Amino acid sequence: MDMKKEIKLSDLFGRKNKDAPAAEATEAAAEPKKSRFARKPKAEKAEKQPKAAKAGKPKRSRRPSEMQNASLGRRGKKLVGLKIGASKLAAARVVNSGGVPELVQVAQADLEPGIVVGGELRDPDALAEALKTFFKKHKLPRQGVRLGIASNRIGVRTFDLPGVEDEKQLHNAVRFRAQEALPIPLEEAVVDYHVLSDTVNDEGVRVRRVLLVVAYRELVDRYVAACRKAGIKLAGIDLEGFAALRALSGGDETQANAALVVASVGHDRSTLAVSNGSICEFTRVIEWGGQNLSVAIARVLDMTPSEAEPIKHSVSLLEPAEAWAALTGEQAVKVREAIVNELQAFSRELISSLQFYQGQPGSLGIGEIVLSGGTAQLPGIDVELGRMIGVQVRVGDPLSRVRPGKKLSADQQFGSLAVAIGLGIEEAA
Repeated sequence: MDMKKEIKLSDLFGRKNKDAPAAEATEAAAEPKKSRFARKPKAEKAEKQPKAAKAGKPKRSRRPSEMQNASLGRRGKKLVGLKIGASKLAAARVVNSGGVPELVQVAQADLEPGIVVGGELRDPDALAEALKTFFKKHKLPRQGVRLGIASNRIGVRTFDLPGVEDEKQLHNAVRFRAQEALPIPLEEAVVDYHVLSDTVNDEGVRVRRVLLVVAYRELVDRYVAACRKAGIKLAGIDLEGFAALRALSGGDETQANAALVVASVGHDRSTLAVSNGSICEFTRVIEWGGQNLSVAIARVLDMTPSEAEPIKHSVSLLEPAEAWAALTGEQAVKVREAIVNELQAFSRELISSLQFYQGQPGSLGIGEIVLSGGTAQLPGIDVELGRMIGVQVRVGDPLSRVRPGKKLSADQQFGSLAVAIGLGIEEAA
């Protein structure tokens, strides 16, 4: 998958242009319909290349700030992917050189509750201190760090812009479309965009298809301030959904004319990203995470969620409840029912989001859903969700795009590191 075509919020913290952010579209809840997720034939492309354009791959349109970032990019560089979750910090140091990127170091640490909630940084000072300790303890480089963010206050859109000829017109047109669609002041947003295609339609009009990412400026600035206070020099900011796609797109070949869906399940939220095999077409943050399972188990066993955590990690949905040695027969039945009920709630959110995606022009059928994150390691969760949604679900391999370094421990658990690894991967030019 050519993930370099996807937008990265690189150098976003250095931008001065102020554009409107994207408000997340509201998806209507719907019951599962297998037919909605069937493969769709791709539309025939009748457009021809513009006369002035050379044959081959369309060039990305860059603005001055992007050119500056590109000059600092140094292909083949070392990157530290940093994921800041609600309950954990995760980092992956990747050496991007010729061939397959090498994963040379990974690190994880617990993060105090309340510092980050739903992808929003509530206490920048506390995060800065946690980052200082984390980087010092694991001897992580403080330069070349790419930070991942995910929030419902970040939007991704694709749209066509006809009749736009020069770069200034393009930039102004993108600003207009963002302001037209999204109801917040321009000064409260940061914007990045990417020209996906540049063609001429049957009427001879030049049409550019644009992928737009918008985020609340305050959301980004708080993370940047915390990193600066911790002495961390950010090489860029990226969406967690894009990073998950980069890390998990190297497994089985995606079915023809079918979209790849990655669901990265975190502590209190999950990031959904849909790719057509070349670009990310849709993202959404779902307010559901592994903590939902802990709370459900705690409720039926009359204990706290923290006490329920070990139980959650000890059960398997591939076994009958009676085989769960850590619980009595009656307790096991209640816990299994609680887990299944919570997974049904998650599956409804996934179905609603995928049906919204498939309502967009040019959308594809769903080939498979790939899970990542600590909760994805629950045995049988892929089977259970696949049964509920009606499509193939599998647990992704975070190492599918990298080769493990010699110093990595053989028994290291990588299941919850997919986003951090994806943030460390730098696509070839």
